[in-house]
Amino acid sequence: MSTSATATSSTRTTTHQYAALAGTVILSAVLGVWAYFLPQAFFDHFPIVLGEWVSTDGPFNEHLVRDHGAMYLALGAAGVYGLVRPSLPVYRVLGIVWSVFGVLHFAYHVGHLDHLGQLEATAQLIALVVALGLGIVMLIPGRQRQRVSSRQR
Repeated sequence: MSTSATATSSTRTTTHQYAALAGTVILSAVLGVWAYFLPQAFFDHFPIVLGEWVSTDGPFNEHLVRDHGAMYLALGAAGVYGLVRPSLPVYRVLGIVWSVFGVLHFAYHVGHLDHLGQLEATAQLIALVVALGLGIVMLIPGRQRQRVSSRQR
């Protein structure tokens, strides 16, 4: 395999990475817009289905809810850049960011489930694992294809 073929195949993004990034952009847009622009509604009703996960965990704090929304909007903006200008370094950075956030977010919630019913707690943990999984998928490199030269055939 030539050096240029190795460099090309090791810097290519994959379909699964692109799909995971698209998932994070959608997630970021929904959560970010909702939390930032409608913080009371986000607090009172998130996630709408399967209960209300935020309002049952303490008093409303507009500053924290808007900061949460702003963080998602920032992650989404970085994700849009990755969709428009896909490159392995961008996907790796976004994968690291989403994975670190996902692990920490999951770690907090797994220890704070007592305010939720069993169905709500299970759904919350599944949602958090899916979000973490999107970050991990962005870190999984694609298979390197070996080019077969005409002499080897």
